[in-house]
Amino acid sequence: MSRHTVVTGIGVIAPSGTGTGELWTAVLAGRGALGPLTRYPTGTYPLKVAGEVPGFRPTEVIDPRVAVQTDRFTQFALAAADLALQDAALRPQDLPPYSFGAVTASAAGGVEFGQREIELLWSRGPSHVGPYQSIAWFYAASTGQLSIRHGLKGPCGVLVADEAGGLDALAHAARDIRYGTTAMLAGGAEAPFAPFAMACQYGHGLLSSKEDPADAYLPFSAGACGYVPAEGGAVLVLEEEQAAVRRGAAPQARIAGHGATYTGMLRHEESAQGLAKAILAALDEAQCPPEEVGMVFADGLGVPAADRAEVAALEEVFGSGLRGIPVTVPKAGFGRAYAGAAALDVSLAVLALRDGLVPPTPYATGSCFDIDLVTAAPRATDAQTALVLARGISGGNSALLVRRPT
Repeated sequence: MSRHTVVTGIGVIAPSGTGTGELWTAVLAGRGALGPLTRYPTGTYPLKVAGEVPGFRPTEVIDPRVAVQTDRFTQFALAAADLALQDAALRPQDLPPYSFGAVTASAAGGVEFGQREIELLWSRGPSHVGPYQSIAWFYAASTGQLSIRHGLKGPCGVLVADEAGGLDALAHAARDIRYGTTAMLAGGAEAPFAPFAMACQYGHGLLSSKEDPADAYLPFSAGACGYVPAEGGAVLVLEEEQAAVRRGAAPQARIAGHGATYTGMLRHEESAQGLAKAILAALDEAQCPPEEVGMVFADGLGVPAADRAEVAALEEVFGSGLRGIPVTVPKAGFGRAYAGAAALDVSLAVLALRDGLVPPTPYATGSCFDIDLVTAAPRATDAQTALVLARGISGGNSALLVRRPT
């Protein structure tokens, strides 16, 4: 008997809102959440606009003893996982511990925690570096803390692949379920706003330097000038479909197919072919013809060459049918949270299928490409399948197909 993976719970922490209700309301309204970067003094740094999660107080949602050991990105993951488990009405202790695992993705890791401790090292000496530096900065910290918090002894892993990692983590978890695991916590979270970490990003020339949030991140638009980084992320509860039904859960969506390729760092033109092949692989795994795709949550880097390549990939897969498929980039309203952005896109895709609404692309008024970019207001749809795309700056391309539950 085939084992299918379904989404039974979603937890989100984003600049536009915490929890699916708050985030979905803001996204459907096309409400932007970009604003001045405040996590550190911007001074002469070129980045001025960012997507920051407002009012997040870690000790209100996680044990203060854990909060002191962890970076903000792990705190986001822990908080999102709690929301997802509540949404799924699932208590990890109700499943055999070896049947429940976790896999997360992060591109930045614990950079805020790490920078603070390095500053102490150089200003006051090694005796002032805290004992948690060795674990808090590490990319695997979120997976480790999730497994400890919930007693998970099943398959656990971590992916480091920039935005593509957020999709790859969900696919990784779905494969674990296919091979016998009952449930997984999966997703991505980021908190990239430390001066050293952001300085490392300036060299690739993709960050928007605009100071007005209204024109700082405009994917597929004539005014596109780079992307706006963000913090936040999402964790989803994935379960084997029959096991979920037996316990009385209502599947929200099915993870239907995934594909991934690699085309090299900053090789935007080459990413067209690589992204197309990833999409075709996802369609093949899902046994889904292109004409059944009802909406596309695009990667939308906001860099003209990269946007052009993404459109070329979609044209290669869908041909003239692309003009009839609504395309959206809701993260234009709250920023690109690296691995967390892709997990947020999947969460929004599930909600879009549930409610029959394609959310708009905030700030955008139209597209300079021949695609049906949804702007201004949500679009009604009877779509059964959504395609979510993600590309990493280092060259990864990823595509994930999500379907309404059968």
